[in-house]
Amino acid sequence: MLSTLRNAWKVPDLKKRMIFTLLMVVIMRVGIFIPVPGVDASKLGSLTSNGGTLLSFYDMLSGGAFGKFSIFAMGVGPYINASIIMQLLVIAIPYLEQLSKEGLEGRKRIQDFTRYASIVLGALQAFGMYAIISGTGAFSDTSSLTIFLVILTMTTASTFLVWIGEQITGKGIGNGVSLIIFINIISGLPETVYKVAALQKAGTVNLVEVIMLVVVAIALLVAVVIASLGERRIPVQYAGKAVGNKVFKGQSTHIPINVNASGVIGIIFAMSVMTFPETIAQLKPTSAIAKFITGSPWSIFERNSWKYSVVYAILIIFFTWFYTQVTFKPDEMAENMHKSSGFIPGIRPGENTATYIDMVLTKISIIGGTFAAVIALFPIVVEAYTQFKGIYFGGTMLLIMVNVALETLRQLESQLVMRHYHGFLK
Repeated sequence: MLSTLRNAWKVPDLKKRMIFTLLMVVIMRVGIFIPVPGVDASKLGSLTSNGGTLLSFYDMLSGGAFGKFSIFAMGVGPYINASIIMQLLVIAIPYLEQLSKEGLEGRKRIQDFTRYASIVLGALQAFGMYAIISGTGAFSDTSSLTIFLVILTMTTASTFLVWIGEQITGKGIGNGVSLIIFINIISGLPETVYKVAALQKAGTVNLVEVIMLVVVAIALLVAVVIASLGERRIPVQYAGKAVGNKVFKGQSTHIPINVNASGVIGIIFAMSVMTFPETIAQLKPTSAIAKFITGSPWSIFERNSWKYSVVYAILIIFFTWFYTQVTFKPDEMAENMHKSSGFIPGIRPGENTATYIDMVLTKISIIGGTFAAVIALFPIVVEAYTQFKGIYFGGTMLLIMVNVALETLRQLESQLVMRHYHGFLK
């Protein structure tokens, strides 16, 4: 990786792209420390102090902006949510599905719809955040003008952050929105190290426990890299055919299906389902429903309980399977394969091929979902059975970091190959 970065820095065009990316990252990080008008950030520590909650997850994705309630507190969350919703709507709505098949112009229209939806979701999310934060007494003025100003500021800032991401994608290196999330997660690592050092200095944990935590974290990182690079290849054979006076020989290829094809989508969906009731309970903590959610022994939403862990893991596996099924279309893949005179050796074309692909997808998604569940439960186990309290260091952040790093590295390598390709005549 270091050699790739060093070689890319030597290419003038790539050097300009890397510098532009760094400048955009600096602008983004400056906005993290600009507070929303009228908020007392000192009263917000209790909202993100418990690791693994929905609010702490948002704080991690925003690089600590939510804990400070800065203008970038929502990060690119509304845009990510709009993108996920739009992916599902493309499958459900024939008009959007037709647009997705119309090439570049159709994808641009869908991208415009995603931007508009992100603004609407951003306004709703900004109001929800205001409702939660106002319960802590962080706002001295709760007039309608203050609410409007908060919603306008946060929605505009989130839209501006998405614009920065698009500029990085077009003029910089890597996927801009993903890179913003990557930088925000990286920015929280020094604070995690400081918390661990403080616990060790206070005598809460000893040096051996710290070393064991580091070893487990490295093992987790290696496992995430292996899962991100692992894939199941379905062999495909294309028959030879004659086009005019030319005869094309048959060729063998494969359909790669990544073990971790859904990424962190399953974890995000499951986390939203499990933590949403607790988040709503914070609006009225004295109500009977809120007391049942947060304090009843029968509640499955009580964090660090075995009931919570079991339901959480089942939901992760289910959403991973569901997202894989709706994004990979076995029927469409089998039809396209048949139109191109392709077939899977030993499998009849048509319905049998679609059934076979669906079976492979189901197995891979269950394996990937199980791995994602283990990754997501890691911080819960650490919180419940060790002395490392209040430290949100889990596989979810490693999963995001590894996927973004690998994607950016692949883009750099492809750019280098393109610029150093001499051709057949050289």
